Amino acid sequence: MSCCGERGLLGLAFHPDYESNGRFFVNYTAPDGSTVIARYKVSADDPDRADRDSEQVVLHIGQPFPNHNGGETIFGPDGYLYIGMGDGGSGGDPFGNAQNDDSVLGKLLRMDVDVEEKPFYAVPASNPHPEKGAPLGLIWSKGLRNPWRFSFDRVTGELYIADVDREHRGDRRAAGRQHGRRELRLERLRGQRLFPSDPAPNCPDPAPASPSRLRIHAHRAPLFGDRRFRLPRLRAPRSARPVLPRRLRTRFIETFRLLDGRASDIQNRTQALAPGGGLSIDSVTSFGEDARGELYIADYDGEVYKIVPAP
Repeated sequence: MSCCGERGLLGLAFHPDYESNGRFFVNYTAPDGSTVIARYKVSADDPDRADRDSEQVVLHIGQPFPNHNGGETIFGPDGYLYIGMGDGGSGGDPFGNAQNDDSVLGKLLRMDVDVEEKPFYAVPASNPHPEKGAPLGLIWSKGLRNPWRFSFDRVTGELYIADVDREHRGDRRAAGRQHGRRELRLERLRGQRLFPSDPAPNCPDPAPASPSRLRIHAHRAPLFGDRRFRLPRLRAPRSARPVLPRRLRTRFIETFRLLDGRASDIQNRTQALAPGGGLSIDSVTSFGEDARGELYIADYDGEVYKIVPAP
């Protein structure tokens, strides 16, 4: 694979039936910079190693620039594989990929991977436009910039997407339902602002948003506007609204509660989560979750922390 910058091994997802079929899927950038979604199997000799000769390329997507490759690859509660595709890179989406229905760039893709013959996937009939066939029929939502992390709520099945610079507004309940057929439409906004400010004639201004279609929360990064965050899944009783940590490559961690579609009760958790009282979690890159829903923090220098109850 190619590496460095925003390239490399960007996503890994174990099949829901991994225990019986030993399959998992990876999202990586090939030496030419293109995105590859591939299927692998666990080694027959060692349950802790992959069979490197088992690769079956499921999808191959060209990338015009080295950045904005997206990368998140996860199974939804409906059993389908969801893939986050960036807009192709450079800056400001110069080719207009995110709003182009004839490109899979700048989109969230949804595919059925329980297929034994090439191309090893199928377009779900419940996708917005299955009649387009592969690969355009895989498009589940559009208007994304670089969705390199997103997740489903473990209790409600709601899909949360965090993006770089271009915040989304959309019905957060539109994806992730067991038999959902509604498409999550993401409009051309950066936060609350129209993007670009002077749209092309073939891309008219979006209609004014209703309160239910505004972005949930926006964070203004103090450096370069390139700090990212993820809203991961958490266990919670159905009567409670989840507390969602924001993922930032930064030195602080915050949480908020979702109330009427907007962020509320925003609190800084940095000191509470600092091991030994010192700030050793100094460059958060991502959150992770195990099979029981316990939450982990990944630090840029290779450390992994598990959040546990205070003694």
